[in-house]
Amino acid sequence: MARKTTSGWKAHRFGGDWTTAKLEVLKGYLEGYTTALKGTTFRKGYIDAFAGTGYRDACRNDSEDLSLMFPDLAADEPQGLLDGSARLALKTEPRFDKYIFIERCRKRCAALDALKQEFPDRAGDIEVRQGDANQEIQDLCKKDWTSHRAVLFLDPYGMQVDWATIEAVARTEAIDLWLLFPLGIGVNRLLKKSGDIPESWRARLTALLGTEDWYDEFFDVKVERDLFGNEMKHVEKATMETIGRYFNDRLKGVFAGVVEQPGVLKNRANCPLYLLCFAVGNKRGKDIAIRIADHLLKGVR
Repeated sequence: MARKTTSGWKAHRFGGDWTTAKLEVLKGYLEGYTTALKGTTFRKGYIDAFAGTGYRDACRNDSEDLSLMFPDLAADEPQGLLDGSARLALKTEPRFDKYIFIERCRKRCAALDALKQEFPDRAGDIEVRQGDANQEIQDLCKKDWTSHRAVLFLDPYGMQVDWATIEAVARTEAIDLWLLFPLGIGVNRLLKKSGDIPESWRARLTALLGTEDWYDEFFDVKVERDLFGNEMKHVEKATMETIGRYFNDRLKGVFAGVVEQPGVLKNRANCPLYLLCFAVGNKRGKDIAIRIADHLLKGVR
């Protein structure tokens, strides 16, 4: 069972040490980000998609997590009630000017809304949006970002993020993106060794990667004939390193700057679950942003 928070809401259940690692990286970046922009005229925002409840119960992932489909990716035993990404952002000093939390689940939205009571000095700057994360983010990205800057934490439960959303973020040239790419927990699992991918899986992979070219990148298929003239198909599947490098290269094609080596989040069985990727939208600020993010990611490679 999920644990109760001080406000009575159930904490969102996440994984063990790898969850702690990603949030430590995020925490460090948020502190560096608001400090770097403290003397500027930009309004600073924090956007959290798939925001959960604001808390996390450091135990196995909930039923929405694709890891439950695969026993070897099962997360760890409960470790206690801890801050989730939303609360970490609200605690960040210097503070943000705006906080936008996006969740599809009505009950989790109610829990996020309750954070206004816990952080009364920030209550007027907290906006909770119930809806599809892809649509909500794309709508936000259509606004005028000239005088605004933001950090977006895109932490899906599985493969819910669309490439169209990532492109929309990049087009603002104002948002720094932290993204969990479902390397082992999603993409690699859908790439069957036989190369025979169901159409529904193909569609999901294409939506995530933004192109149908992924098949030729991830599979080397050779057809030969035996002595009797029968066709024999040999399929070689890409490694997870190749898959990760492909996605990171895709990010480089739309953002001003991308950290060359993403973090690799693994469970206690040492199975890679996600890549923790970072991309920056603004050319003028990319060097310092990449430097800070790269330093923070060294501990999770």
